[in-house]
Amino acid sequence: MTATDRSNELINVAAQAAADKLAHDIIAYDVSDVLAITDAFLLASAPNDRQVKSIVDEIEERLNKELGAKPVRREGDREARWILLDYVDIVVHVQHSEERVFYALERLWKDCPELDLPEDAKATRGKGAEHAEQQAAADADAGDLR
Repeated sequence: MTATDRSNELINVAAQAAADKLAHDIIAYDVSDVLAITDAFLLASAPNDRQVKSIVDEIEERLNKELGAKPVRREGDREARWILLDYVDIVVHVQHSEERVFYALERLWKDCPELDLPEDAKATRGKGAEHAEQQAAADADAGDLR
């Protein structure tokens, strides 16, 4: 079994919305063969809590506006470190970059096929590592100034 056309449509709109809000490392997996509860997972991350929330809000707004889809469940808002949107057909995970590294969801789903995403979403690959390197350099520079 593979992800349905509806699931792919939801994934693509969500991925583009995440890319538009500067999410990092956007990737989607077809989990329909291993999970009965959903067809696909979308993973994205951001370097701070406020941006995580902003990405989630944009995904939710665009899916509702463009496809008439509303999540049946939204979890993780309080701390905005890992917010999950459950649309039944797809599940969206937007994580703070630290949680993304710690939980490494990609390792769990690496045997599942990757779904093709819009070019803007594909272009976000590696941005999390790039941001971390820039932050480390900025922190080192700030330490030199003290």
